[in-house]
Amino acid sequence: MPLLLLALWPVAELLVAIQVAHLIGVLDTIVLLILTWPIGSWALRSQGRAAWQRLSVAVAEGRRPAREVLDGALVLAGGLLLIVPGFITDVIGALLLAPPSRALARGLLSRNLRSRLVVRATSVGRQAYDVDSTASDIDQRRLRP
Repeated sequence: MPLLLLALWPVAELLVAIQVAHLIGVLDTIVLLILTWPIGSWALRSQGRAAWQRLSVAVAEGRRPAREVLDGALVLAGGLLLIVPGFITDVIGALLLAPPSRALARGLLSRNLRSRLVVRATSVGRQAYDVDSTASDIDQRRLRP
């Protein structure tokens, strides 16, 4: 599925660019696509600096900086998506840079990462760890030397 999405993404970007060009004109479309690069670069710098400061404050206060780390990752992804040419990536990038939608994305990402972490921490291959503490000690005399 991710490979299919990766293959279809440029096609979707091209179709959206063609539709935008029909609406506003080819030259204006090209200008919009070019302008998002410096805007993304500026947003990445300014929002990234703010995320770094929040991370530094959390570490200085002795708190676990999980929220700040996720914010920083989302700001980085949003800025990079604004730099990549395309209207779909620009919209997603702008949403990741806006604090309200970034908070929503952070919640979804946090929940997803937490559930994956629990699954990985409680299983090895196909065998599950004894999470419920049902294991019992074996008498040492019954073990082979």
